[in-house]
Amino acid sequence: MRFDHTILQIVPRLDAGGAERSTMEIAGAIVGAGGRALVATAGGRLAPEIEKLGGEIIELPVHSKNPAVIWNNGGRLARLAAERGVELIHARSRAPAWSALAAARKIGVPFVTTYHGAYEASGQIKRMYNSSMLRADCIIANSRFTAAAIARTNQVDPEHLQVIPRGADLSVFDPATVGEARINHIAAGWGAAGEKNAFKVLLPARLTAWKGHETAIDAVATLKSRVESSSDTGQMTGLTLVFCGGAQGRRDFDETLRAMIDERGIRDMVHLVGDCADMPAAYGWADVVIAPSTRPEAFGRVVVEAGAMGKPAIASNHGGACETVIDGETGFLVTPGDPAALADAIERIWRMTPQERRIMGENGRARATSVYSSAAMCDATLRVYSKLLVGRKRPAAA
Repeated sequence: MRFDHTILQIVPRLDAGGAERSTMEIAGAIVGAGGRALVATAGGRLAPEIEKLGGEIIELPVHSKNPAVIWNNGGRLARLAAERGVELIHARSRAPAWSALAAARKIGVPFVTTYHGAYEASGQIKRMYNSSMLRADCIIANSRFTAAAIARTNQVDPEHLQVIPRGADLSVFDPATVGEARINHIAAGWGAAGEKNAFKVLLPARLTAWKGHETAIDAVATLKSRVESSSDTGQMTGLTLVFCGGAQGRRDFDETLRAMIDERGIRDMVHLVGDCADMPAAYGWADVVIAPSTRPEAFGRVVVEAGAMGKPAIASNHGGACETVIDGETGFLVTPGDPAALADAIERIWRMTPQERRIMGENGRARATSVYSSAAMCDATLRVYSKLLVGRKRPAAA
């Protein structure tokens, strides 16, 4: 679709996460459709990627929750938007949404917000803080789970609330384009190159308590015990688990996990490899991808990216995973925080034939293609913009 408009997105930082990557993908889509994409942010590692796509980065302290800074940001954004002929402002987090709302109302342009998580709303002060996201002309939720949480805790006009799921870039996460050399390179960097015949389990997530790393460690210890005590292991001859994701300053949790691995006697089975620059190859390495979060994910891109790469996924049975995983077809849903349940699901896939695993992975690829592509997410978002811009006079850039 043709889209020759100027859009300003506002996101606190541009590091890792759903809001940040969605900002980048939408910026690329705007430019690709003929428009101008401005992004106000405090900066981050994805900023150069947005500039490569043709977007423009405006560095402002929009990450701040200081009321005075938020107030000043509103004036700065209003001046910036007026100078650049911005036609719509899109905020992706609560604190900058207050600044964005002030700017949008001051210059008279539509205001859009996206919920990338289901925020807690306990107490009047918290509700007031969250309400910046609710004052938009259109509120986008990244899953049905998120939309239900918004509607459950707030009075929202259904016509102003729209579900646009996040998606995977199917040209990047494509098993046909990820060769063995890339996979071997990743495995060698992890120290797992010599484990080609092992059953390979990948947990891609930053090291934080609720992502389920401890559940995964206990599940692997359970599986090791089962294999050692059983005379009917079949093809269950070895297992490797990789935690792919950085500690992001949580050294204590990193050390806790390493101590737990040693205590369970599975040091030779588990690798903590930090952040990965080639996630398609990481998924290509795996036989199964797990997302055993102990609290609900608002969306959970890991499952979708795994499916796009043709890999079965195991996820906790709550939050957005209930939408992205079709239990028994693209993977399995398990009880959150239950190591035995996770071990059972891993074992089910471990005992499958390669053809059975391939079919499950193909089901995941088909679902990602039909429902969860980044192209579909971008197209739906640009259509929201277009609908709000119909009949509006274009502001003149200063």
